[in-house]
Amino acid sequence: MSAASPAPLSTTPLHALHAELGARMVGFAGYDMPVSYPGGIIAEHRQCRASAALFDVSHMGQVLLSGADAGAALETLLPQDMVDLPLGQQRYAYFTNPQGGILDDLMVTRRAADQWLLVVNAGCKAADTSHLIAQIGHRCQVRALPERALLALQGPQAATALARLAPATSGLRFMAAADFRLAGVDCVVSRSGYTGEDGFEISLPAEAAVGLAHVLLGEPEVKPAGLGARDTLRLEAGLCLYGHDIDTRTTPIEAGLGWAIQKVRRPGGARAGGYPGAGVIEGQMARGTAVKRVGLVGLERVPVREGQAIVDAHGHSLGRVTSGTLGPTVNAPIAMAYLAANHGQVNAEVYALVRGKSQPMRVRSMPFAPHRYAR
Repeated sequence: MSAASPAPLSTTPLHALHAELGARMVGFAGYDMPVSYPGGIIAEHRQCRASAALFDVSHMGQVLLSGADAGAALETLLPQDMVDLPLGQQRYAYFTNPQGGILDDLMVTRRAADQWLLVVNAGCKAADTSHLIAQIGHRCQVRALPERALLALQGPQAATALARLAPATSGLRFMAAADFRLAGVDCVVSRSGYTGEDGFEISLPAEAAVGLAHVLLGEPEVKPAGLGARDTLRLEAGLCLYGHDIDTRTTPIEAGLGWAIQKVRRPGGARAGGYPGAGVIEGQMARGTAVKRVGLVGLERVPVREGQAIVDAHGHSLGRVTSGTLGPTVNAPIAMAYLAANHGQVNAEVYALVRGKSQPMRVRSMPFAPHRYAR
């Protein structure tokens, strides 16, 4: 018997445009996605840091929760404050499991008094939707939105470019969202992103995505960018990639994401606990963790990659790298790793094992490149 053929890759509404632009395509989370365009990853990275870059992130999942009880229901699945999230505001959140691990991280926008729009990771969207339906589908309406696309316009000139289409978008502040008409298309625009730069994410009908992308790429500040630059940008910004830096085996406290739990959901808060793994997470808040996510900078110009071991000066194991690259902006090897907490102090020197050789690295605080959000 022959082995079963792999499942065909899905495509986003912009797939033909990527081909037209000469993109190099790769399989990612079940989708055929652009990793880079002819100019290359470093040029796209620098374009985003200096001007504006347009990313296709339509592989991400969009889910709408509706109903008077939707916010309270959602709080039973995650430790963030959803009930008091103001209208037109967005919040970073994560679903947890009974062991305190992270099922997925996501962005949640309060669209109306009884509506919450969720953007979840591509590789998790089917499981997330099933989880929502199974756990809270009896309390609110859960509707996946495969008919919508998602574009990310990122960089210090993103606001200038988008304001030509809708001047009022300049009035949005970081983590705010509103409805705008862009090039004749009704869109939901949030001032957010995954690069550490100022920028916007634009949810719109799938059939309108190519047209709007052409308009945005026609602006003098904007060029296309793919998954390669998206990864180097988010790593310089110290942002986690689900399935690499966080997963079902890591807790938010180990990952350094405890800041995303609002006071009202913490021990002593009016709506503390009540989500999967609350006991584990609250215990770690109080007592600390044995391991923690840290940033590392290489002291020699040798890139350190995911999965490589980190040891001390005597070769004793301390942890492992979860993401690593040569940062184009910081011009040095950078990485995230989980280390034994007693070796994770800033400026501690550790060693990455690269092809059998010990490469010195220094623990440092993140982000590696400063965030430049429009606060």
